[in-house]
Amino acid sequence: MLLFKLTFLEYLTVKNISAPAIYFMSIKERILKKLNIQQPVKEFRLPFNHVDFFYWKPRDGSLNFGDHLSYVIVSKILADNNLLLEEETTNNSRLIALGSVLHFANEADTIWGTGFNGKISLDEHTYQNLDVRAVRGPLTRDFLLRRNISVPEVYGDPALLIPHIFTGKFQKSTKRKYSIVPNLHDLSIARTRNWENIISPLNSWNKCITEILEAEFIIASSLHGLILAEAFGIPARYIRLSEEENMFKYNDYYQGSGRSGEMEYARSIEEALEMGGMQPINFDHKKLLEAFPLDLWK
Repeated sequence: MLLFKLTFLEYLTVKNISAPAIYFMSIKERILKKLNIQQPVKEFRLPFNHVDFFYWKPRDGSLNFGDHLSYVIVSKILADNNLLLEEETTNNSRLIALGSVLHFANEADTIWGTGFNGKISLDEHTYQNLDVRAVRGPLTRDFLLRRNISVPEVYGDPALLIPHIFTGKFQKSTKRKYSIVPNLHDLSIARTRNWENIISPLNSWNKCITEILEAEFIIASSLHGLILAEAFGIPARYIRLSEEENMFKYNDYYQGSGRSGEMEYARSIEEALEMGGMQPINFDHKKLLEAFPLDLWK
């Protein structure tokens, strides 16, 4: 009979969370990992006031580049202001930024560039009051206004800031006519169709951006594949490969980046190429950047 107990044989300092945390992997957890059975990890938080920064991470330990951009962007903005996520602050607070993760908000959380998830039950939204600095688009704003939560008319997915906060880091280098960026749910579909020039959302954030910039045209079901292409001025078209994703987030981003109506999509590569890029964005990055809640780090 195996005895399952906590050991110190292996520990990881995890860099993709808001505060330093040591994860201790027990024998039991290792076996569960081998069997691909997911189990919560043991986490030790900072013992002082700080900003608890939330962003979505797959339970299997992988990284979905679009969601991971939230950590990258927030960390970069803080670094540009001589700040770190792990600093002691006057008060405890919690920040949620990029992604369709509004339903993860707790009471009085700070929201910056976040979006509503059309797939999630309204019962998951348990908060009554939020400190909203910006939202992804007007559809998310309308949702919050109906809940009597004050929301400024400051829109935009924070991924649109990448060219402005990483000035000169990424350059266009056209190597192919088009590339395909499936979302996490559609990755297996894209692979079974034997398409060329697939950019996996499981790649690192900087590799995904580099590969996007190597294409003249981006065809994507990944929302952040579309966003990054348009942020760098590359024409893009949404391809709907499955019914897994609700159209809410696409339309919310579309309208939040200065366009009206709904995002039109293609059903095939051929149709996407024929349709060409969507209407260009009309987005003031300064307004979203100025709305970043630096005051939380006082």
